[in-house]
Amino acid sequence: MRIVSFLPAATEICYALGLGGELVGVSPECDYPSAVKEVPVVSRALVDSDGKTSAETSQGVGEALAEGGALYEVDREKLEEAAPDVILTQGLCEVCAPSVADVRAIATRLTKKPRVVSLDPHTLKDVLENIEAVGKACGSPVAARSVVEDLRERIERVAFLTARVHERPKTACIEWLEPLFMAGHWVPELVEFAGGIDAVAKRGERSRRIEPKDLVLAAPEVAVLMPCGFHLERTRAEAPALTTKPWWKDLPAARANRVWLADGSAYFSRPGPRIVDGLEILAHILHPEIFSRAPASKDAVPWMG
Repeated sequence: MRIVSFLPAATEICYALGLGGELVGVSPECDYPSAVKEVPVVSRALVDSDGKTSAETSQGVGEALAEGGALYEVDREKLEEAAPDVILTQGLCEVCAPSVADVRAIATRLTKKPRVVSLDPHTLKDVLENIEAVGKACGSPVAARSVVEDLRERIERVAFLTARVHERPKTACIEWLEPLFMAGHWVPELVEFAGGIDAVAKRGERSRRIEPKDLVLAAPEVAVLMPCGFHLERTRAEAPALTTKPWWKDLPAARANRVWLADGSAYFSRPGPRIVDGLEILAHILHPEIFSRAPASKDAVPWMG
């Protein structure tokens, strides 16, 4: 089986299923596990975000979309050389990967016609089903079922331990800093399983922009900064763009020093196996009295600003 993945989550799923050696092409965002660095990159981002703030990145993306341009480009020549049997892509987010329409159009022009599998999860259940879908499409259904069973057991353990908590803190999961976006899709569900209440978003709904005044009115008791595509160090560097705003101190979470920074790229914005690691991180943040093991300092830390 020869597999091309245009989606970091799909790439992580492949490695979890023991299919890493069958990957023949990935996207530039596919950075986990480290073995993926040896796999050829067969697409490129058309908006450069290196060294730019979240505000500058948003501006560049907005300008590209306003002009009707694409944000990613598939390298057809490299894709032809890869000769995949299966291409894994997505239709969930236009700023995360080449569009499924573009991928399908290019796939039809390849000498070897691959199967295109689009992953479009909105809930935690969808994420688990996507793992099974990748396993089925790539010839590893048994491995996929085993991985999903293990993830379900971990989810159920967290949910069991938080089922009878007396306090469920209102929680704001911030997916982008400038402009302000709240995390949607599966993240509100993670908050619920971890023993909290999402202060703004609802499970299964898309991430959405929010005005600061509306976040203040929501009065979150806990805030977690988990910008999409940011690892922890970048979040730490850019956090002051949000936490120095005059309105920030009006949040109960800020006044109570219950603000955390997390590796959003690894544990919250990629709908793959590490989403369950994200659940366990949230469980510690919301209920350290039950989940005493703190996350590694590279994964999530209290904001000390």
